[in-house]
Amino acid sequence: MGFFASLFGRTADYGQEEEEFEAHGAFPELYNGMTLDMESAEGEHILSGRLTDYVPGEAALTLERLPGALSLEILKMGTSVVVRGVNEAMTQFFLRGVVQESTRVSCKLKDVKVKAITEQRHNFRLQVGIPVTMYYRSDVQMENPENCVLVDISSGGACIESEYLHAVDEVLRLKVKLMDYAPMDFLGEVIRVTEYQPGKFRYGFLFAQLKESELTELTRTLYNIQVGNRATWMRTESGHW
Repeated sequence: MGFFASLFGRTADYGQEEEEFEAHGAFPELYNGMTLDMESAEGEHILSGRLTDYVPGEAALTLERLPGALSLEILKMGTSVVVRGVNEAMTQFFLRGVVQESTRVSCKLKDVKVKAITEQRHNFRLQVGIPVTMYYRSDVQMENPENCVLVDISSGGACIESEYLHAVDEVLRLKVKLMDYAPMDFLGEVIRVTEYQPGKFRYGFLFAQLKESELTELTRTLYNIQVGNRATWMRTESGHW
């Protein structure tokens, strides 16, 4: 095993794993009223909604507007989507379904499948969309920043959007400032490149393996921000608690 292979411990492309879903796998604990996020097959956030009309054991579920929210995006029938949620133990789970009915107030899915709990990724991915900077690994003093956008981040890596073109396997350094938390910088490897829009690229960026203390701190930070973001969103949209 080479130096970079041992450093990054790559087993799959960040953000583009070939996830297997099971039609009759053990569903995570779902309950009416819980908040779930819906994403496209490419990982783009579509909407957040409240689970309603869910019957355990049935391969169908409905998401409705969150309290205080405006209308939902209307989706084309037959669209394949991924539903992401987090249980009380902060374990992330993924479901996949097909849009059966979509209106401004609700979205019903059919043919819902679940990935086996024991095979799910445990990285909690936070959607952010904030400005960050990247540097070449040789730029030890971080004097030549590349301005880019942090699309999402987890304890394992990040999705970066940039006008700069980098090659797969290139090693870079990412500097991130999340809200009021202390700045963090990560050594990472570009493991996937796609041209998201003309002249704009998205990178799957795999972090070098973190120390246990670093991993714990990052995971705690992401969770605190997620909880705080959701509480702030609810307060802002509804105008009160």
